Amino acid sequence: MRSANPVLDRLDDTSREDRLSGDAEAVTVDDVAVRAVGLLLLTGMVAAVAWVVVPPALWLPAALAGTALAGVALVLVISLRGITHPAPIIGYALLQGLLLGVASRTFEAVYPGIVAQAVVGTFGVFLGMALLYRARVIRATPRLARLVIGTLLGVLAVTLVNLVFRLLTGRPGVEIYSLTGQVGWLPYVFSGVAIIAGALSFILDFDQIERSVRDGLPRRYAWLCAFGLLVGLIFLYWQILRLLSYLRR
Repeated sequence: MRSANPVLDRLDDTSREDRLSGDAEAVTVDDVAVRAVGLLLLTGMVAAVAWVVVPPALWLPAALAGTALAGVALVLVISLRGITHPAPIIGYALLQGLLLGVASRTFEAVYPGIVAQAVVGTFGVFLGMALLYRARVIRATPRLARLVIGTLLGVLAVTLVNLVFRLLTGRPGVEIYSLTGQVGWLPYVFSGVAIIAGALSFILDFDQIERSVRDGLPRRYAWLCAFGLLVGLIFLYWQILRLLSYLRR
């Protein structure tokens, strides 16, 4: 069973030799939880500092775009190479904290209270999926994996096409980048689909982590598992924040 998360999806491949060697101490769920909480706290603290310290300026949009691209590059490098060293993973948390802090402050200035709503919504969805997985109400099946992975790939493809369309024509598409103005029904549907797919992807992530623990991956893979959860949470936060901004218009 593959995870829908591009980071956790490669755990089976990158760790096969380590499982066979059996020389290192095995990872536990607690190891993953401690590192995931640590990365979330670090991201949150950096976001809070960026919210207060980083001043609005003409160069800020370019800096945020560069930060976002650097974050995407780190996700690709860490996931494709199966990096388990904490340094680049912590670097990703720092970059995302900076991006989240400044961008969230912009949303909050237009729609007071929206950031708190998005944070509560994000962790509410995450905890809800964790409870549903633990109770085995929703199971990680091959059919669910195909559905979620296909949907998330479609969301990514549509996002890229929409961005190019916006740059070339100046017209909005299925994603709205401005913080004001009317929103048609299609952006609502697209955001809703992205949120549902992001939520269901946690079911596959939990299953992947549970199987990795059962198969005896070395403890250093706890960093990679925690990183995968952080990527999923940040994706979900952005989608919920965007949908809330539509609803507040």
